[in-house]
Amino acid sequence: MKAIPLYRRHETAFCTQYGELKERTLTAGALLPGAPGTLHRRQGTGYAYWYRVYYPTPGKQAETLVGRHDDSTAETVMRQRIAFSAWSGRQVVALRKLGFSVADKACARVLVELHNLGAFSAGLVVVGTLGHMAWHNELGIEVRARREAAKPRARQPGLEFGASRAWLQSPVANTLPFARVASEPATTTVARLAGVRDLRIEFGVPADAAGNDVGVGGDMWSARSEPFHEFLLESPESGAVLAGGHCIPVLLPQAARLVWHTLFLSSQPGRLPAQAARERQLSLALGAALIDHDPWALLTAWERAPSAMTAMIRPLRTTVLAELAGYPELCDLFDDCLRGG
Repeated sequence: MKAIPLYRRHETAFCTQYGELKERTLTAGALLPGAPGTLHRRQGTGYAYWYRVYYPTPGKQAETLVGRHDDSTAETVMRQRIAFSAWSGRQVVALRKLGFSVADKACARVLVELHNLGAFSAGLVVVGTLGHMAWHNELGIEVRARREAAKPRARQPGLEFGASRAWLQSPVANTLPFARVASEPATTTVARLAGVRDLRIEFGVPADAAGNDVGVGGDMWSARSEPFHEFLLESPESGAVLAGGHCIPVLLPQAARLVWHTLFLSSQPGRLPAQAARERQLSLALGAALIDHDPWALLTAWERAPSAMTAMIRPLRTTVLAELAGYPELCDLFDDCLRGG
């Protein structure tokens, strides 16, 4: 039986295109939310002013004051930012057509807001599916959901973030546009921004001895206590997420730690089969691409993983090895790791 490829590798020229977009974005500073928009000059009470008119989300127009009509510096800076935003948007559209992973506009709206608030530079980490998508782009691969892992979910997937418990006490944590849903369990959190309707936020922090969740901003929203998040979040790396028409600088977990932690998640009791299959596919595809990029990363991360976590991954050995047919080097590594006691 022919092995099913875990991923497709992008052409070098396309990866170079992504790399240029990412590098320019890392030095761009604050990003303009929504569509690039245009500058409009309007007469006020005695003075004329420049406004940026744009759509923060499809179908909703907004405007932002730029400055007086004779403030040439403010006008020039905004024209340059609009031009960069338009160029960035064209690059993201092109990369999406080439098979790069791009999240939707609602995710972009939230991520741009968090970037501009300084949340990622302060230590907030993008985890979960979006973290995998970012690493797929970084490593130049496309991963398509297999049939058994592609069944529709009961609700729209949200954004997943992680941070230390100490980070929740920082000033930036109280500025995040999150809110608790009163009619649902206490840990149900959504993003509250203009044009974004109840986008779910999964916010995890390392579990304490009692496994207590954490209320933030006077209990305006909650962070959930998650096992082994301290392993996942240790020494995160600079990266980027493509979403809507934006490339947003973020922090990502180390790729190898994300591989093992996602496998751990797939082993959890009560996991829906389709969800567990999707998590295994994401994990193994990232592992297969990573072993070509950094052969020692997976083994090093496994050796540093908590023993309680690795013990829960080991029962997946037979399933994992069957899904790694066609990748002998990665299969040998997983066999060695998951065989041990």
